[in-house]
Amino acid sequence: MSPPLILCTSEQMFLDIVALSLAVSLSASVAAAVVGLPTGAALAMFEFRGRSLLILIANALLGLPPVVIGLALYLLLSRSGPLGSMGMLFTPAAMVVAQFLLALPIVVALSHRAMMEVWQEYGDQLLVDGVSRLQAIRHVLSIGRLSAMTASLAGFGRSISEVGAILIVGGNIAGYTRTMTTAITLETSQGNFDFALALGAVLVAISVAVSSCAFGIEAWLRRTSLQETS
Repeated sequence: MSPPLILCTSEQMFLDIVALSLAVSLSASVAAAVVGLPTGAALAMFEFRGRSLLILIANALLGLPPVVIGLALYLLLSRSGPLGSMGMLFTPAAMVVAQFLLALPIVVALSHRAMMEVWQEYGDQLLVDGVSRLQAIRHVLSIGRLSAMTASLAGFGRSISEVGAILIVGGNIAGYTRTMTTAITLETSQGNFDFALALGAVLVAISVAVSSCAFGIEAWLRRTSLQETS
């Protein structure tokens, strides 16, 4: 009876790892989209002192090593750190924060570039119609929804594939903070290639599914726009 029990345990562990990975990455990418899309649009629409510096920082952070984010968060969340009393270190919440910080610059930078083109084309018309710049953010994001979706999906791709930062702040605790990427790293180092390959296949399948959904939504939106204009 031992082999079936081991198999059942492995299957449950596999499902738990996949479920946690999706929960953490989706939470982080949704938060990055909610914060990053309006921020990117605002950087494209508003003129203020320090704007160029913020744009430069957002683009510079695109190549920020994840382990640097992980180290910074570890120092903040450790018991001796300023946020140590929150007790977030080695929890899924800390992993969400790490992935959010990694995905946010991508969403901001990509949405800024896209919304700048939208604003140049439709900005004057919106202002003439009496819409304030703050109110126009929603309209600009609606017009550039395809680009906004692309930026959000890029943030999700960064989140779901991340390993360095979440390994530092999550600890790769079995059944609690072990995600697909950290599990693949661990299982490969232990020689459990079947388990690692299975997780890798799921990770690739998720990426393909997300891309397929994006292309499907984009095609549907384009057909809808063509029907409306005709």
